[in-house]
Amino acid sequence: MGRSRLPLAIVVAVATAAVATFLLRPRHGLIEPAPVDVEQYFTALELERAEDFRGLQRVLGLAGLGVGVATLAVLAWRPPERLLARLERRPHRGGAAAAAGISLLLVATGLPIRAWMRARALDVGLATQAWPDWAVDVLKAAGIGAVIAAVGGLAAVALLRRFPRRWWVPGAGLAALYGVVTIWLYPVVIDPVFNDFEPLPRGQLRADVLELARRAGVDVGEVYRVDASRRTSAANAYVSGLGRSKRVVLYDNLIDEFPRDEVRLVVAHELGHQKHGDLLRGLAWLALVAPAGTFLTQALAERLRGRAPLRGPGDLPAVALAVTIAAFALGSAANVLSRQVEARADAFALDQTRDPDAFIRFERRISVRNVSDPDPPRLPHLLFGTHPTTIERIGIGEAWRPG
Repeated sequence: MGRSRLPLAIVVAVATAAVATFLLRPRHGLIEPAPVDVEQYFTALELERAEDFRGLQRVLGLAGLGVGVATLAVLAWRPPERLLARLERRPHRGGAAAAAGISLLLVATGLPIRAWMRARALDVGLATQAWPDWAVDVLKAAGIGAVIAAVGGLAAVALLRRFPRRWWVPGAGLAALYGVVTIWLYPVVIDPVFNDFEPLPRGQLRADVLELARRAGVDVGEVYRVDASRRTSAANAYVSGLGRSKRVVLYDNLIDEFPRDEVRLVVAHELGHQKHGDLLRGLAWLALVAPAGTFLTQALAERLRGRAPLRGPGDLPAVALAVTIAAFALGSAANVLSRQVEARADAFALDQTRDPDAFIRFERRISVRNVSDPDPPRLPHLLFGTHPTTIERIGIGEAWRPG
Protein backbone atom coordinates (compact mmCIF):
# COMPACT_ATOMS: atom_id res chain seq x y z
CA MET A 1 0.00 0.00 0.00
CA GLY A 2 2.77 2.45 0.95
CA ARG A 3 4.57 1.62 -2.31
CA SER A 4 1.60 2.66 -4.45
CA ARG A 5 0.85 6.00 -2.76
CA LEU A 6 4.32 7.28 -1.91
CA PRO A 7 4.72 9.18 -5.23
CA LEU A 8 1.30 10.76 -4.71
CA ALA A 9 2.22 11.71 -1.13
CA ILE A 10 5.43 13.40 -2.33
CA VAL A 11 3.57 15.42 -4.96
CA VAL A 12 0.86 16.44 -2.50
CA ALA A 13 3.40 17.49 0.14
CA VAL A 14 5.46 19.58 -2.29
CA ALA A 15 2.37 21.25 -3.76
CA THR A 16 0.82 21.96 -0.36
CA ALA A 17 4.01 23.48 1.05
CA ALA A 18 4.37 25.69 -2.03
CA VAL A 19 0.75 26.85 -1.86
CA ALA A 20 0.90 27.52 1.90
CA THR A 21 4.10 29.53 1.51
CA PHE A 22 2.55 31.52 -1.35
CA LEU A 23 -0.68 32.24 0.53
CA LEU A 24 1.02 33.30 3.77
CA ARG A 25 3.89 35.31 2.29
CA PRO A 26 4.08 39.01 3.28
CA ARG A 27 2.34 41.05 0.61
CA HIS A 28 3.60 44.47 1.64
CA GLY A 29 6.33 46.08 3.67
CA LEU A 30 9.24 44.31 1.98
CA ILE A 31 12.28 46.18 0.67
CA GLU A 32 14.31 44.87 -2.24
CA PRO A 33 17.95 44.81 -1.02
CA ALA A 34 20.34 47.15 -2.80
CA PRO A 35 23.34 45.40 -4.36
CA VAL A 36 26.35 45.75 -2.05
CA ASP A 37 29.88 44.42 -2.04
CA VAL A 38 30.66 42.29 1.01
CA GLU A 39 34.27 43.52 1.02
CA GLN A 40 33.08 47.10 1.59
CA TYR A 41 31.70 46.12 4.99
CA PHE A 42 33.99 43.32 6.18
CA THR A 43 37.75 42.97 6.20
CA ALA A 44 39.47 40.06 4.53
CA LEU A 45 40.45 38.76 7.98
CA GLU A 46 36.83 38.85 9.21
CA LEU A 47 35.59 37.03 6.12
CA GLU A 48 38.31 34.41 6.38
CA ARG A 49 37.60 33.82 10.07
CA ALA A 50 33.87 33.41 9.43
CA GLU A 51 34.40 31.02 6.52
CA ASP A 52 36.93 28.93 8.46
CA PHE A 53 34.50 28.56 11.35
CA ARG A 54 31.14 28.29 9.61
CA GLY A 55 32.36 26.15 6.71
CA LEU A 56 33.30 23.20 8.91
CA GLN A 57 30.34 23.82 11.23
CA ARG A 58 28.02 23.36 8.26
CA VAL A 59 29.73 20.09 7.37
CA LEU A 60 29.51 18.89 10.97
CA GLY A 61 25.84 19.87 11.16
CA LEU A 62 25.09 17.81 8.06
CA ALA A 63 27.13 14.95 9.50
CA GLY A 64 25.07 15.09 12.70
CA LEU A 65 21.89 14.92 10.65
CA GLY A 66 23.33 11.98 8.75
CA VAL A 67 24.21 10.14 11.96
CA GLY A 68 20.65 10.57 13.22
CA VAL A 69 19.15 9.33 9.96
CA ALA A 70 21.54 6.36 9.88
CA THR A 71 20.67 5.45 13.49
CA LEU A 72 16.96 5.47 12.73
CA ALA A 73 17.52 3.52 9.51
CA VAL A 74 19.38 0.76 11.35
CA LEU A 75 16.60 0.54 13.94
CA ALA A 76 13.93 0.49 11.23
CA TRP A 77 15.57 -2.19 9.09
CA ARG A 78 17.29 -4.26 11.80
CA PRO A 79 15.19 -3.77 14.94
CA PRO A 80 16.12 -5.56 18.21
CA GLU A 81 13.53 -8.31 17.94
CA ARG A 82 13.74 -9.68 21.49
CA LEU A 83 13.32 -6.25 23.05
CA LEU A 84 10.46 -5.40 20.73
CA ALA A 85 8.69 -8.64 21.58
CA ARG A 86 8.63 -7.55 25.22
CA LEU A 87 7.39 -4.04 24.31
CA GLU A 88 4.61 -5.47 22.15
CA ARG A 89 3.03 -7.19 25.16
CA ARG A 90 1.73 -3.83 26.35
CA PRO A 91 1.80 -1.82 23.12
CA HIS A 92 0.89 1.60 24.47
CA ARG A 93 3.42 1.52 27.29
CA GLY A 94 5.83 -0.17 24.92
CA GLY A 95 5.37 2.66 22.43
CA ALA A 96 6.17 5.24 25.10
CA ALA A 97 9.27 3.31 26.20
CA ALA A 98 10.44 2.72 22.63
CA ALA A 99 10.08 6.39 21.68
CA ALA A 100 11.90 7.57 24.81
CA GLY A 101 14.70 5.06 24.11
CA ILE A 102 15.00 6.22 20.50
CA SER A 103 15.22 9.84 21.67
CA LEU A 104 18.01 9.04 24.15
CA LEU A 105 19.86 6.93 21.59
CA LEU A 106 19.82 9.79 19.10
CA VAL A 107 21.29 12.08 21.76
CA ALA A 108 24.04 9.57 22.49
CA THR A 109 24.99 8.88 18.86
CA GLY A 110 24.99 12.58 18.00
CA LEU A 111 26.96 13.66 21.08
CA PRO A 112 30.50 13.36 19.63
CA ILE A 113 29.70 15.69 16.73
CA ARG A 114 27.88 18.13 19.02
CA ALA A 115 30.89 18.19 21.34
CA TRP A 116 33.23 18.79 18.39
CA MET A 117 31.10 21.70 17.20
CA ARG A 118 31.03 23.14 20.69
CA ALA A 119 34.80 22.81 21.08
CA ARG A 120 35.23 24.85 17.90
CA ALA A 121 32.78 27.45 19.24
CA LEU A 122 34.88 27.67 22.41
CA ASP A 123 38.00 28.18 20.31
CA VAL A 124 36.55 31.28 18.62
CA GLY A 125 35.03 32.64 21.83
CA LEU A 126 31.42 32.06 20.78
CA ALA A 127 30.66 29.55 23.54
CA THR A 128 31.29 30.62 27.14
CA GLN A 129 29.88 27.76 29.23
CA ALA A 130 32.22 25.37 31.03
CA TRP A 131 32.11 21.74 29.92
CA PRO A 132 30.50 20.43 33.15
CA ASP A 133 27.72 23.02 32.91
CA TRP A 134 27.22 22.17 29.25
CA ALA A 135 26.95 18.49 30.14
CA VAL A 136 24.25 19.28 32.70
CA ASP A 137 22.29 21.17 30.04
CA VAL A 138 22.66 18.23 27.65
CA LEU A 139 21.26 15.90 30.30
CA LYS A 140 18.36 18.25 31.00
CA ALA A 141 17.55 18.50 27.30
CA ALA A 142 17.83 14.75 26.87
CA GLY A 143 15.43 14.14 29.76
CA ILE A 144 12.89 16.65 28.47
CA GLY A 145 13.19 15.23 24.97
CA ALA A 146 12.67 11.69 26.25
CA VAL A 147 9.49 12.70 28.10
CA ILE A 148 8.09 14.47 25.03
CA ALA A 149 9.06 11.50 22.85
CA ALA A 150 7.36 9.08 25.25
CA VAL A 151 4.09 11.02 25.00
CA GLY A 152 4.47 11.09 21.23
CA GLY A 153 5.24 7.37 21.10
CA LEU A 154 2.19 6.51 23.14
CA ALA A 155 -0.01 8.70 20.91
CA ALA A 156 1.54 7.23 17.76
CA VAL A 157 0.87 3.63 18.78
CA ALA A 158 -2.69 4.55 19.76
CA LEU A 159 -3.26 6.02 16.29
CA LEU A 160 -1.60 3.08 14.52
CA ARG A 161 -3.90 0.64 16.29
CA ARG A 162 -7.11 2.70 16.13
CA PHE A 163 -6.72 3.99 12.54
CA PRO A 164 -4.40 1.48 10.83
CA ARG A 165 -5.14 2.70 7.29
CA ARG A 166 -5.68 6.41 7.90
CA TRP A 167 -3.66 7.36 10.97
CA TRP A 168 -2.23 10.32 9.11
CA VAL A 169 -5.60 12.13 9.41
CA PRO A 170 -5.77 12.44 13.22
CA GLY A 171 -1.98 12.68 13.20
CA ALA A 172 -2.24 15.97 11.32
CA GLY A 173 -4.49 17.38 14.03
CA LEU A 174 -2.08 16.30 16.74
CA ALA A 175 0.85 17.87 14.86
CA ALA A 176 -0.96 21.22 14.66
CA LEU A 177 -1.99 20.99 18.32
CA TYR A 178 1.60 20.24 19.30
CA GLY A 179 2.72 23.42 17.52
CA VAL A 180 0.20 25.52 19.45
CA VAL A 181 1.02 23.96 22.82
CA THR A 182 4.77 24.28 22.20
CA ILE A 183 4.62 28.00 21.40
CA TRP A 184 2.23 28.64 24.29
CA LEU A 185 3.98 26.67 27.03
CA TYR A 186 7.64 26.56 26.00
CA PRO A 187 8.45 30.08 27.29
CA VAL A 188 7.03 29.38 30.75
CA VAL A 189 7.81 25.67 31.18
CA ILE A 190 10.95 24.74 29.22
CA ASP A 191 12.97 27.95 28.79
CA PRO A 192 13.34 28.58 32.57
CA VAL A 193 14.97 25.14 32.94
CA PHE A 194 18.00 26.41 31.05
CA ASN A 195 18.12 30.17 31.70
CA ASP A 196 17.01 32.79 34.18
CA PHE A 197 14.47 35.34 32.95
CA GLU A 198 13.62 38.60 34.64
CA PRO A 199 11.26 41.37 33.56
CA LEU A 200 13.16 44.29 32.08
CA PRO A 201 13.55 46.79 34.95
CA ARG A 202 12.42 50.39 34.83
CA GLY A 203 14.86 52.59 32.99
CA GLN A 204 15.76 53.99 29.59
CA LEU A 205 15.58 50.70 27.73
CA ARG A 206 12.16 49.76 29.10
CA ALA A 207 10.92 53.24 28.25
CA ASP A 208 12.30 52.81 24.73
CA VAL A 209 10.50 49.47 24.35
CA LEU A 210 7.17 50.85 25.54
CA GLU A 211 7.51 53.95 23.39
CA LEU A 212 8.30 51.91 20.28
CA ALA A 213 5.40 49.56 21.04
CA ARG A 214 2.99 52.49 21.51
CA ARG A 215 4.13 54.09 18.26
CA ALA A 216 3.75 50.81 16.38
CA GLY A 217 0.37 50.01 17.95
CA VAL A 218 1.64 46.71 19.36
CA ASP A 219 0.60 44.92 22.56
CA VAL A 220 4.11 43.89 23.51
CA GLY A 221 3.16 41.58 26.39
CA GLU A 222 6.09 41.36 28.80
CA VAL A 223 9.72 42.18 28.00
CA TYR A 224 12.36 39.95 29.58
CA ARG A 225 16.09 39.97 30.00
CA VAL A 226 17.69 36.50 29.79
CA ASP A 227 21.13 35.52 31.10
CA ALA A 228 22.29 34.21 27.71
CA SER A 229 25.88 35.24 28.45
CA ARG A 230 26.28 32.23 30.75
CA ARG A 231 26.27 30.06 27.61
CA THR A 232 27.34 32.23 24.66
CA SER A 233 28.90 35.52 23.66
CA ALA A 234 26.42 35.79 20.77
CA ALA A 235 23.85 38.58 21.07
CA ASN A 236 20.25 38.09 20.02
CA ALA A 237 16.58 38.68 20.78
CA TYR A 238 13.37 36.86 19.98
CA VAL A 239 9.59 36.82 20.44
CA SER A 240 7.73 33.81 21.79
CA GLY A 241 4.52 32.74 23.45
CA LEU A 242 0.80 33.13 22.86
CA GLY A 243 -1.81 34.93 24.93
CA ARG A 244 -0.58 35.52 28.45
CA SER A 245 2.78 33.86 27.68
CA LYS A 246 3.54 36.36 24.88
CA ARG A 247 6.88 38.08 25.40
CA VAL A 248 9.89 39.79 23.87
CA VAL A 249 13.20 38.41 25.17
CA LEU A 250 16.49 40.31 24.97
CA TYR A 251 19.87 38.72 25.59
CA ASP A 252 21.75 40.31 28.47
CA ASN A 253 24.88 40.72 26.35
CA LEU A 254 22.82 42.61 23.77
CA ILE A 255 21.56 44.97 26.46
CA ASP A 256 24.93 45.43 28.18
CA GLU A 257 27.32 45.60 25.23
CA PHE A 258 25.49 47.29 22.36
CA PRO A 259 24.68 51.00 21.99
CA ARG A 260 21.16 52.24 22.60
CA ASP A 261 20.32 53.00 18.96
CA GLU A 262 21.22 49.45 17.90
CA VAL A 263 19.27 47.85 20.74
CA ARG A 264 16.25 49.97 19.75
CA LEU A 265 16.51 48.55 16.24
CA VAL A 266 16.50 45.00 17.55
CA VAL A 267 13.47 45.75 19.71
CA ALA A 268 11.67 47.34 16.75
CA HIS A 269 12.44 44.24 14.66
CA GLU A 270 10.86 41.98 17.28
CA LEU A 271 7.87 44.31 17.58
CA GLY A 272 7.48 43.92 13.83
CA HIS A 273 6.91 40.21 14.36
CA GLN A 274 4.27 41.03 16.96
CA LYS A 275 2.65 43.67 14.75
CA HIS A 276 2.25 41.30 11.82
CA GLY A 277 1.27 38.22 13.86
CA ASP A 278 4.22 36.19 12.61
CA LEU A 279 3.95 33.48 15.26
CA LEU A 280 0.33 32.93 14.25
CA ARG A 281 1.43 32.98 10.61
CA GLY A 282 3.83 30.13 11.39
CA LEU A 283 1.05 28.17 13.09
CA ALA A 284 -1.23 28.76 10.11
CA TRP A 285 1.49 27.39 7.80
CA LEU A 286 1.80 24.32 10.01
CA ALA A 287 -1.97 23.77 10.03
CA LEU A 288 -2.12 23.96 6.23
CA VAL A 289 0.86 21.67 5.66
CA ALA A 290 0.31 19.15 8.48
CA PRO A 291 -2.16 16.88 6.62
CA ALA A 292 0.15 16.56 3.61
CA GLY A 293 3.12 16.07 5.92
CA THR A 294 1.53 13.27 7.92
CA PHE A 295 0.21 11.66 4.71
CA LEU A 296 3.78 11.65 3.40
CA THR A 297 5.00 10.30 6.75
CA GLN A 298 2.60 7.35 6.67
CA ALA A 299 3.38 6.47 3.04
CA LEU A 300 7.13 6.73 3.65
CA ALA A 301 7.03 4.75 6.92
CA GLU A 302 5.09 1.95 5.25
CA ARG A 303 7.61 1.87 2.41
CA LEU A 304 10.51 1.75 4.89
CA ARG A 305 8.94 -1.13 6.82
CA GLY A 306 7.85 -2.93 3.67
CA ARG A 307 4.36 -3.51 4.95
CA ALA A 308 1.04 -1.89 5.69
CA PRO A 309 -0.61 -1.32 8.00
CA LEU A 310 1.93 -0.58 10.72
CA ARG A 311 1.14 -2.13 14.06
CA GLY A 312 2.98 -1.02 17.16
CA PRO A 313 6.22 -0.14 18.99
CA GLY A 314 8.40 -2.04 16.51
CA ASP A 315 7.29 0.33 13.74
CA LEU A 316 8.18 3.52 15.59
CA PRO A 317 11.78 3.76 14.26
CA ALA A 318 10.38 3.74 10.71
CA VAL A 319 7.81 6.37 11.69
CA ALA A 320 10.53 8.50 13.33
CA LEU A 321 12.75 8.21 10.24
CA ALA A 322 9.83 9.16 8.00
CA VAL A 323 9.05 12.16 10.23
CA THR A 324 12.70 13.26 10.03
CA ILE A 325 12.78 13.07 6.24
CA ALA A 326 9.41 14.78 5.80
CA ALA A 327 10.28 17.51 8.31
CA PHE A 328 13.57 18.23 6.55
CA ALA A 329 11.89 18.53 3.15
CA LEU A 330 8.97 20.64 4.38
CA GLY A 331 11.26 22.70 6.61
CA SER A 332 13.11 23.97 3.56
CA ALA A 333 9.81 25.36 2.27
CA ALA A 334 9.05 26.88 5.68
CA ASN A 335 12.41 28.63 5.57
CA VAL A 336 11.39 30.44 2.38
CA LEU A 337 8.50 31.99 4.30
CA SER A 338 10.69 32.66 7.34
CA ARG A 339 13.23 34.63 5.30
CA GLN A 340 10.47 36.84 3.89
CA VAL A 341 8.96 37.37 7.33
CA GLU A 342 12.34 38.35 8.77
CA ALA A 343 13.00 40.73 5.88
CA ARG A 344 9.70 42.49 6.55
CA ALA A 345 10.56 42.80 10.25
CA ASP A 346 13.83 44.46 9.20
CA ALA A 347 11.91 46.93 7.04
CA PHE A 348 9.50 47.57 9.92
CA ALA A 349 12.42 48.32 12.26
CA LEU A 350 13.84 50.82 9.77
CA ASP A 351 10.45 52.50 9.38
CA GLN A 352 10.07 52.81 13.16
CA THR A 353 13.58 54.03 13.98
CA ARG A 354 14.47 55.78 10.69
CA ASP A 355 18.13 55.06 11.34
CA PRO A 356 19.67 53.05 8.49
CA ASP A 357 23.22 53.84 9.66
CA ALA A 358 22.62 52.20 13.04
CA PHE A 359 20.89 49.28 11.27
CA ILE A 360 23.89 48.66 9.02
CA ARG A 361 26.35 49.07 11.90
CA PHE A 362 24.41 46.52 13.92
CA GLU A 363 24.26 43.96 11.11
CA ARG A 364 28.01 44.24 10.63
CA ARG A 365 28.73 44.13 14.36
CA ILE A 366 26.46 41.16 15.08
CA SER A 367 27.87 39.17 12.16
CA VAL A 368 31.45 39.64 13.39
CA ARG A 369 30.52 38.96 17.01
CA ASN A 370 28.56 35.79 16.18
CA VAL A 371 31.25 34.62 13.73
CA SER A 372 28.59 34.41 11.03
CA ASP A 373 29.28 34.11 7.33
CA PRO A 374 27.85 37.37 5.91
CA ASP A 375 27.50 35.88 2.43
CA PRO A 376 27.13 32.08 2.82
CA PRO A 377 26.99 29.58 -0.06
CA ARG A 378 23.65 29.69 -1.83
CA LEU A 379 22.52 26.06 -1.48
CA PRO A 380 23.00 25.72 2.30
CA HIS A 381 21.28 29.06 2.77
CA LEU A 382 18.31 28.02 0.65
CA LEU A 383 17.92 24.77 2.60
CA PHE A 384 18.63 25.93 6.14
CA GLY A 385 18.62 29.73 6.25
CA THR A 386 15.78 31.19 8.32
CA HIS A 387 16.87 34.84 7.89
CA PRO A 388 18.17 36.88 4.97
CA THR A 389 21.95 36.80 4.76
CA THR A 390 23.85 39.59 6.50
CA ILE A 391 24.81 41.14 3.18
CA GLU A 392 21.15 41.09 2.09
CA ARG A 393 20.14 42.78 5.33
CA ILE A 394 22.80 45.44 4.83
CA GLY A 395 21.37 45.85 1.33
CA ILE A 396 17.91 46.41 2.87
CA GLY A 397 19.37 49.17 5.03
CA GLU A 398 21.05 50.79 2.05
CA ALA A 399 17.88 50.53 -0.06
CA TRP A 400 15.82 52.21 2.68
CA ARG A 401 17.87 55.43 2.51
CA PRO A 402 15.96 57.00 -0.42
CA GLY A 403 12.71 56.16 1.37
